Amino acid sequence: MVVAAAVFLRWMPHHGWFAGTLVTATLVTALAINGSRKRRFHRAINGINQEAITPGLVSTAAVAASVVVLAALGIFTVLVLPVEQ
Repeated sequence: MVVAAAVFLRWMPHHGWFAGTLVTATLVTALAINGSRKRRFHRAINGINQEAITPGLVSTAAVAASVVVLAALGIFTVLVLPVEQ
């Protein structure tokens, strides 16, 4: 996510404020993933100890959805938005 934010940051001189919105959204997503890391780690430890790990479907779906949305916005930025000179 941080690499994607860096790519979007490089687009700011060409695509203006919308690229800044992409940078912000990507960094917020990265912080949310990092913020839930401890909870996921402890759930995995408990699952190993109890020999019954359940998949984190909600967190996986949320990350997948955010990647799809950011990719779609990136494609929209490159193909539709005019390049500022």
